[in-house]
Amino acid sequence: MEQSRGIFEALNGNIYGNISNSQTLVLGHGFGSTQSVWHNLIPFLALYFRVVVFDLAFSPNVIPKMYDPNKYSNYSGYAHDLVGVLDELKVDKPIFMGHSMSAMIGCLASIQRPQLFQHLILLGGSPRYLNDQEYEGGFEKSDIDEIFNQMKQNYTDWVQNFAPNSIGVNDSNAISEFERSLKMINPNTSFDVAKSVFLSDYRSILSQVQVRATIIQSKDDFVVPLFVGNYMKEKLGGLVNLTILDTHGHFPMLTNHSLLLKVLSSVLGIQDG
Repeated sequence: MEQSRGIFEALNGNIYGNISNSQTLVLGHGFGSTQSVWHNLIPFLALYFRVVVFDLAFSPNVIPKMYDPNKYSNYSGYAHDLVGVLDELKVDKPIFMGHSMSAMIGCLASIQRPQLFQHLILLGGSPRYLNDQEYEGGFEKSDIDEIFNQMKQNYTDWVQNFAPNSIGVNDSNAISEFERSLKMINPNTSFDVAKSVFLSDYRSILSQVQVRATIIQSKDDFVVPLFVGNYMKEKLGGLVNLTILDTHGHFPMLTNHSLLLKVLSSVLGIQDG
């Protein structure tokens, strides 16, 4: 079994900054991307933290046999991996910043191990993407069905449409980066992951998240409407702060990293940020 190598190595884990730093910041990426999505943030954050990054099991940087469709049919398998990484590294009370699906993965991990995290930073996260009665997730069922149909019919065409919409601004470098990342994933795997994301509903677990949380999202995000951030602030069980970034799109770490770093400096208590 490949995991005998250790889950951190199997998931292409890396550590940046001073490894003796007493405070660890763990970064988890979202659907369609890899740990490289943090490249604009790591040089600054590594000045102040031991920064741990890794790839989710669907990533093209992870050997294909690591991806088990049954284990990862929902976020619980990813949450188990996250806890495994932190246990293996013997990390004490880290801060975890999860983008998109990894925001909910962090929430689930904090329920599995309530004393594990010091602070969750939920960047562009959502407990449910489908609209529901008195809930604005951002997508109708017909929208999700169309996404799935397009992915099945012509994956490359779908990528070239989905990437610009997700990036949300006319930033050719960011669009190209996300397109490349999506195209590197096996289309069948990407389809499986998309189903686990867009059909997910983790609203019922939010009250069980007792660790301190900071929600950060863009004011205009194709994937996550403003309603979601306010909903999560109301429903999460611990102390919660919500920051709305004055920017567009689902990937502020690619399109407006200076603004995101300014907000993170405040959230993380970095004095000269």
